[in-house]
Amino acid sequence: MADASSPEVVFRDIAVVGGGCYGTFYAGQLLRARRQGKVAYRRLLVIDRDPDCRFARELGAGADRELVVSDWDPFFDRWLGSSPAGAAGAGDAIVPSPLMPHLMFDWLLRRARARWPGRTVEQRPLDLGPGTPYDAPAPDGTRYVSFADWICPVHCIEPGICPVTRGPRTWEMSEAAEALVARLGTRRPTAGPVLFVCRHRVFGVGMFEVSAVQAGDAAVTAAGESGSEIGVVVGTVSACHGALGLLHLGP
Repeated sequence: MADASSPEVVFRDIAVVGGGCYGTFYAGQLLRARRQGKVAYRRLLVIDRDPDCRFARELGAGADRELVVSDWDPFFDRWLGSSPAGAAGAGDAIVPSPLMPHLMFDWLLRRARARWPGRTVEQRPLDLGPGTPYDAPAPDGTRYVSFADWICPVHCIEPGICPVTRGPRTWEMSEAAEALVARLGTRRPTAGPVLFVCRHRVFGVGMFEVSAVQAGDAAVTAAGESGSEIGVVVGTVSACHGALGLLHLGP
């Protein structure tokens, strides 16, 4: 997290998922960080299907920020698509909401279905978890996991010293996902993990870069090139929490 002595963090465009309470808070933090010279970006895009969302009422559009009135899936299909002029690319970032579907998994799933129309491409339940204290399978097969079995402080930046336990944070969800893939690989062909790792970059705002999403799409493509049946573990994670899913590619 940037403080008074931190250098400026530079992006191109930043897409904030949702214009409700979380998205408005994150947008406000980014605007404040920009005024104080702690972050630079070209445009701030806040994505919400409600033109009268909280962001519109409290902050509103401006020269450096825009409310994109759209459902999330079609927005990401356009923005992360085939790289027309102005589409997402190097230097762009995504600010996810802590209370949203596994959007990047869904985007990869749609991309894989378009790439292989003759194959079975679907989400299947992860029948094995990473062994975290909190592990809750959702009806769609996503596992929402966390190293915390307590209520975390709102907008925690996941520092090296946990603010709840007061001890060192010795865990990292990325490592747990990698270990999970190794265990699954002893049962059936498994690739990944394809991870979108959310880190707190400035004034308490966590994000991951679009380049990671594009690399994830390339990884799914590589996993499916042999034409054999395989599962790809996909996760959107922070240091402490995550959403994990299994993208199944049939033969």
